[in-house]
Amino acid sequence: MFSALGSVLHARRRASLLLAVLAAVLAALFGGTVESKLTNGLSDYDDPGGRNVVARRIIQQATGVDAQQGYAILVRTDAPIDPRAPLPAPVAAAVGLLRARPEVKQVVDYASAANPALVSTDSRSTVVLGSVVPMREQATVDAEKALQKAIAASPELRGRTWLGGATPGHVQVARVSNEDLAKAESLALPFILVLLFLVFRGVVAALVPVAGALVTLLLALAGLRLATMFMNVSTGALNLAFALGLGLAVDFGLLIVSRYREELAAHGPGAEAVRRTVASAGRTVFFSSMTVAAALASITVFPQPYVRSMGLAGVITVVSAALFALLGLPALLAVLGRRVNALAPRRWQRDTTARDAAGDRWHRIASGVMRRPVVVAVAATAVLLVVAAPVVGLKFTGADASTLPAGTSAGKVSRALDRDFAKPPADPLQIVLDTPADGPDLAAYAGRIGQVRGVESVGAPFRLDGRHWEVDAVLHGAPLGARAKSAAAAVQDINAPVPARYTGTTADFLAQRHSIGAKVPLAAAVLAVVTLLLLFAFSGSVVLPFKALLMNTLSTGAALGFLVWVFQHGNLGFTTQNGIETTTPVLVFALAFGLSTDYNVFLLGRIKEGRQAGLDDRRAVAEGLARTGPIVTSAAALFCLAVGALALSRLVFVQELGLGTAFAVLIDATLVRALLVPSLMALLGAANWWAPGPLRRLHTRLRLDRMEPPGPAPAAGGTVPGGDERQQRAVVSPT
Repeated sequence: MFSALGSVLHARRRASLLLAVLAAVLAALFGGTVESKLTNGLSDYDDPGGRNVVARRIIQQATGVDAQQGYAILVRTDAPIDPRAPLPAPVAAAVGLLRARPEVKQVVDYASAANPALVSTDSRSTVVLGSVVPMREQATVDAEKALQKAIAASPELRGRTWLGGATPGHVQVARVSNEDLAKAESLALPFILVLLFLVFRGVVAALVPVAGALVTLLLALAGLRLATMFMNVSTGALNLAFALGLGLAVDFGLLIVSRYREELAAHGPGAEAVRRTVASAGRTVFFSSMTVAAALASITVFPQPYVRSMGLAGVITVVSAALFALLGLPALLAVLGRRVNALAPRRWQRDTTARDAAGDRWHRIASGVMRRPVVVAVAATAVLLVVAAPVVGLKFTGADASTLPAGTSAGKVSRALDRDFAKPPADPLQIVLDTPADGPDLAAYAGRIGQVRGVESVGAPFRLDGRHWEVDAVLHGAPLGARAKSAAAAVQDINAPVPARYTGTTADFLAQRHSIGAKVPLAAAVLAVVTLLLLFAFSGSVVLPFKALLMNTLSTGAALGFLVWVFQHGNLGFTTQNGIETTTPVLVFALAFGLSTDYNVFLLGRIKEGRQAGLDDRRAVAEGLARTGPIVTSAAALFCLAVGALALSRLVFVQELGLGTAFAVLIDATLVRALLVPSLMALLGAANWWAPGPLRRLHTRLRLDRMEPPGPAPAAGGTVPGGDERQQRAVVSPT
C-alpha cells in the first residue's frame, strides 16, 4: 500500500506538488476569516444539557437579562464621593453611557441602588453596573470596542474610567490570547529556524518542515472555518492549531527527510528512494498521526464547547500535518532529489560522523540499560511516580476576568474591586425553584440556606414567572474561591421542597467540574481502546500496546504532577493559583498521551525493521534506539519550543496548557524512551511481540502485514545479517 503510494507520488511528483499548492491557496482563502467566527464566552465551558444552563435560561426568559454577560465601569473621582450628594460628573457620565447602549437592560449605581458598598473604602472610586440582553459573539466585540471608544472620547471619563465586567472580560481574553499567540510564535520562530538548520544540517532540508508547517496551518484553519458552520468553535482552538501544527510538521518532516536521506545515499535519487521512504517512514507517520488524532478525538466526548473545540482542532491539525507528510512531502523530495542536501556547510555534506556519533551514544545507552533492566525500570518508574506525586493534591478552578493581565481594562477593574472595595458587587448563587405558587416551605427553605456556613445572606423568594420562583444567596469570598465553592456545594446538598436548579458563577463552575468528571471514564475508555487497536495494527503484538498504555499513563501523570507543582504550589517563578483550570488536565493528558504514543511508534517501527533484518531482540532495540534517538530528541526539542511558547502567554490557563504539554514531551523523549522502553523491552524479550493465534491470523487476514516496509537496503560494503555489531548497524542506521 505505502510502497505503491510512494511510486505514484514519484511518477506524478509535479502534479502532486501543484495540487498541494492549490489546496494551500484555497485553504488560505477560505480559512482566513476563521478568527472572526470563533467564540469565547462563559457558555463555552458549560454542558449545554446541564441543569445550571436550564436555570439560567429560565431566568433569561423571565427577565430578559443574560446572567453571564454584563458591564462594570470603574470610575475614579477627584474628590471623595458623598453618597447623599448628587452623582459626580464622571459617575453621571458613566451612567449615561451605559443607559444609551441598546443592549443594556438595567443600570445600577450606588445612588439608585442605595448601596454604599458600590463605593470604594477610600471613597474615591465607584463602580457602575449594567445588565444586558443576550448578545452574539460579534455583537459583544463591537459593543466593547464602541464603549472603549466612547470612554476615550469623553473628557469626563478619559483617564479616570475603565471598562470591565463579564462581557468586556470575554472579549479581552480572546484578544489577549491571540496577541500572546502571535508574540510567542514570533519569539520562538528564530530559535526554531536555527534549531531546524542544526538538526536538518542544511538550509533546504530545514525549510522543508517550514513549508509543511505553513500548509498544515492553512489546512487546519480551513477545517476550523468549516467546523464553525456547524458548531461553536472556541478561540482556544486557534492556539492549539498553531502550536500543534508547527510541532507535528517538524516531527513528521524530520522522520521522513531523515529516512529519505538514508535511502538517497543507498539508492540515489529516483523512484526507489521515494518508494522506500514512504513505505517505511510514511507508514510510521500514518500510524503515528492516527494515534495522536485518536487521543485528541477522545476528548470530543465532553459536552463543553471549549473542550470539544480543542479536540476537534487537534484532530483537524493532525490530519492536515499527516496529509502533507504523506502526499506533499514525498513529492517535494522527489523533485528536490539530491538538492535536499543543498546550502549546507561543506563539512556537513561530506562528513556524517557527528550524526553517527549521536546514534552511537544512544546505542551505548540502550546497551547499558539492557544490562541491568530491572534496576533501571524500577528507578525510572520511581522517578516518574515522584514527579507525578503532587497530582494527589490537585484542585480545580475556573477562568474569569481575574485571569486577565492588569494592563487590560477588565483585568484592572477586577483587581480594583477585590482590592479597594470592602464588599465587591455580589455574584449570587441563584436558585430556580419549579413551583407555581409561594408557600411557607419556600421561606423555610431560604432560612435553611442562610444557616449554611459560608453563606453571607439570603434574599426572600421572589416570583420569576408563572411556574418558577428564585432565591438568591450571597456567598463569602470570591465566586471561585474555596469558601464560596464549599458553601455552594453545601447549599445544593440541602433538600429543597420542590425541584431546584442552581446557577451563578460558583454553581456553574461546580456543574462544569461534575460534568467533566462524569465523562472522564468514557474518554479514557475510548482513548485506551483506540490506542490498543492502532498499536496492534502497527506492531501485530498485544503486549506492546498494553505496555505503551502503562508508560504513557506514567509520563502524562508526571506532566500533571509538574503542573500542580508549578502553578498550584507556585514554583519556577509562577504565581500560586488556587487550582488548575478545570479543562487543563483533560487537554494536557490527551495531548501528552497522543504525543507519547507518537514517539513510541517511531521507535517500534525501527525496532521491528531490525528484527526483520535478522537482529536478536536486544540488538534490535539498541539499533532502533540508535536510529530514532537523535530524531526523537530533536523532534521533541523543536516541539517543546513550538508548544512551550504558549507558556509566554499572560493567561494562566494558556500557560498551563503550553508548559504541561512541553514537559510531557520532554520527559517522554528522554526518561521514558532512553530508560524505561529499553529496560522493559529487554525484560520481556521475544514476548514483546506475542499475540494469540486468532489475532495473528486476523492481522494477516486484514492484510496489515502487507503494510510493512520493504526489507532493509544492503549496506555499501555488502553487510549481511549476522555480521559484527557495526556491520549490523549499517543495515538500519543512516549512512
